[in-house]
Amino acid sequence: MVLLVILFLLTAMLYASVGFGGGSTYNALLVLHGVDYRILPAVALVCNIIVVSGGVWRFSRAGHISFTHLAPWMVASIPAAWLGGRIPISETVFIGVLGLALLGAGLHLILAEQKPVVREAPSAIPIFVPLLMGTGIGFVSGLVGIGGGIFLAPVLYFLRWGSAKQIAAACSFFILVNSLSGLTGQLMKLEGFETTGSLVAYWPHFIAVFVGGQIGSRLAIDWLSPQTVKRLTAVLILFVALRLLMRWLGLVA
Repeated sequence: MVLLVILFLLTAMLYASVGFGGGSTYNALLVLHGVDYRILPAVALVCNIIVVSGGVWRFSRAGHISFTHLAPWMVASIPAAWLGGRIPISETVFIGVLGLALLGAGLHLILAEQKPVVREAPSAIPIFVPLLMGTGIGFVSGLVGIGGGIFLAPVLYFLRWGSAKQIAAACSFFILVNSLSGLTGQLMKLEGFETTGSLVAYWPHFIAVFVGGQIGSRLAIDWLSPQTVKRLTAVLILFVALRLLMRWLGLVA
């Protein structure tokens, strides 16, 4: 248990430093420690909310969040995240989707441009793009209990949606609202599963991610270059992804 709490703190610190919440890795760590997969998404989403709330507040105060440009993504993703959270899935599907999500996130952190060139304003992107992408990202995020920032970031980089800070800010806000929506769906699905007691048992993990998130968003970038932090985070994500995918192959074999 102590090791898991320490891993949660380190995960929160690394993810917060690059604008993410870490939900996918919290889920993976809990899976690898044999926790009942049904409660994992709710635990991870609570951790997400704790980690990104501070980042959203700071990004908002600095003027990096454009709520108008994010609105089409939010309108589509919030109900989709709730719906995804409501749908029961098997352990095999859960681990497979989570492993692939982590693999994609790790590759994105390695391959993404450090300073994307902004070629078009967010308002110039056809409206169907954020609506369709927001729906898909929100649904998968709610299904496996993540915030969706690891899916949104590469899409925004590809669209040249904004600067690195604007994309990080957008992902933080996206993670926050989708984590809240997905958590609502997960809690409704878990009625009768002693949800409250199960979540309370993870209070040390919640404290750990709060501390790690504060360190990551305030201090980690001062100690290490952004590119170094990205590489360290990518190594962590890819290691956990491979462990999960190996476990998934064992389930489907």
